[in-house]
Amino acid sequence: MALIITDECINCDVCEPVCPNDAIFMGIEIFEINPDLCTECVGHFDEPQCAEICPVECIPKDPNCEETEEQLMAKYQRLTENL
Repeated sequence: MALIITDECINCDVCEPVCPNDAIFMGIEIFEINPDLCTECVGHFDEPQCAEICPVECIPKDPNCEETEEQLMAKYQRLTENL
């Protein structure tokens, strides 16, 4: 499943630059994650980098975007095939 940034976000901007898929962007009030680009860092790192670096721990898995490890890897491969 993709990750989500909750409303506990303090807009510190540490998550956006560590996302290898450029899935994090500034929304209307807080940072948001594009679920079509989020692979939970599968294919890049062992752990989601945004959740690892977040000082307020406001980046859980999104229960509305459930994906298996295989689906996340397939998404990673699609996103990186032309790099």
